[in-house]
Amino acid sequence: MCLGIPMQVIEAGPFQSRCRGRNGEAWIDTRLVGPQPPGAWVLTFLDAAREVLAPERAAAIDAALDALERLQSGAPLSPDDLDACFADLAQREPQLPDFLHKDAE
Repeated sequence: MCLGIPMQVIEAGPFQSRCRGRNGEAWIDTRLVGPQPPGAWVLTFLDAAREVLAPERAAAIDAALDALERLQSGAPLSPDDLDACFADLAQREPQLPDFLHKDAE
């Protein structure tokens, strides 16, 4: 399984940028998102940026990754803690893909 990790650009280049994230610094391939200015947030998979993120979205993803790390370590999380870490999912109904809707027939 591959997880997307938010990273912030600290040094921009034409095809790669030096970025800082939860696991330290790394050179990230930015060819799929184009050059990004220092301070921009990108979602990275295997040292390649796949999406430019708003700072709030980067923080939400980091909160979810923090919760996963806590759960893996055996640390207890209350339902309120889980809701806070997965706020974008907590009060939302599941969404069916268009092709599964009854009207799609």
